[in-house]
Amino acid sequence: MGNKAYKFRLYPNKEQSVFLAKCFGCSRFVYNHFLRLTTDVYAKSKKSLRYKEWAKLLIELKSEFEWLKEVNSQALQQTLKDLESAVTRFFKKLGGFPNFKKKSNRQSFRVPQHFSIDEKGFLRLPKMTPIKMVIHREVLGTPKNVSISKTPSGKYYAAIVTEQDIPHAPLNGDKIGLDLGLKEFAITSKGEKFENPRYFQKSLRRLQIRQRRLSRKQKSSSNRNKSRLRVANIHEKVANQRQDYQHKISLKLTSENQRISAESLNIKGMVKNRKLAKQISDIAWGNFLTMLEYKGNIYGCEIYYVDRFFPSSKRCSNCGYIKEDLTLATREWECPECQHFWDRDINATLNLMLFCESKIPLEEGKSTPDQLVVRLGMNRNTGSGQEATSEA
Repeated sequence: MGNKAYKFRLYPNKEQSVFLAKCFGCSRFVYNHFLRLTTDVYAKSKKSLRYKEWAKLLIELKSEFEWLKEVNSQALQQTLKDLESAVTRFFKKLGGFPNFKKKSNRQSFRVPQHFSIDEKGFLRLPKMTPIKMVIHREVLGTPKNVSISKTPSGKYYAAIVTEQDIPHAPLNGDKIGLDLGLKEFAITSKGEKFENPRYFQKSLRRLQIRQRRLSRKQKSSSNRNKSRLRVANIHEKVANQRQDYQHKISLKLTSENQRISAESLNIKGMVKNRKLAKQISDIAWGNFLTMLEYKGNIYGCEIYYVDRFFPSSKRCSNCGYIKEDLTLATREWECPECQHFWDRDINATLNLMLFCESKIPLEEGKSTPDQLVVRLGMNRNTGSGQEATSEA
């Protein structure tokens, strides 16, 4: 059994839009209020509050602010659970400290119970009239919860999470190495190269013009809000283009192969390079690897990650020689030991594939420096790892 989400577009009327705005506002207020309270308490007494304490204080908060009773109470409780999860991740050093929610960003709230889809395809929520929803595919499984969201461009969506039996396909296809880059989005050991579309770079000029116009509008004016929506639409289009492109590539790779060996990238560290930060953020490697993982479970493809310090580009996949003076600008190089001419990216993918197949030679060439060239490789999906070391 597993969870699967279905995302559908909502079309609320004026009354429903007003009530949804109240739900978004109340959830945002509760989140920010208890985040501020938790921060102050921890600063004074080093005591960290959790959901049990917040739930008791929420009852008192409703007595003080009567308008909190107008929305679904369970939606506010789910907001506190989201805050608890964010604080817990921070103390476990899995993420940064949670930020206060803003009205101008994406808005959302979650309903865990008492929702349904009627025969006409309308979504029924507590304390609301049925909302028109466009259902473009059948919803399977047992519904567990629904999240209502509003994008900065003003569009409403419902994400319905269901519990169902998800069959896993048997392993089939080839075993490949995958290298992610900036010049090409992805390169495989078969020689396939997927171009980097650079959607944000192509929209940058139009975005600059719209943002310049937005900065000249008077704050809180109607024209400023219209200009803000135009800027939000450009960002949304870029995100949709990028997501669509990555969905197509990840589906192709996971359905045609039984194992993909990729490098574990330190993306947070890489974006600190001010010269490459914009390009790295635009290409969204982390989102693509997440797609590979969950689609690999469905279509029968294992995703293996090789340690980021493994010299996949510097190592000759034919003889094992390591070229220490290889720079990022060098796209092709010749091995001085076996005289094999390599494309930098193709060579890296072959090394990644050979590492996961444990075919790295035990003895390196005579010209290879005295160092360990194979480090830990970990399968993030299964939790199993491979480790091999070799000495020159």
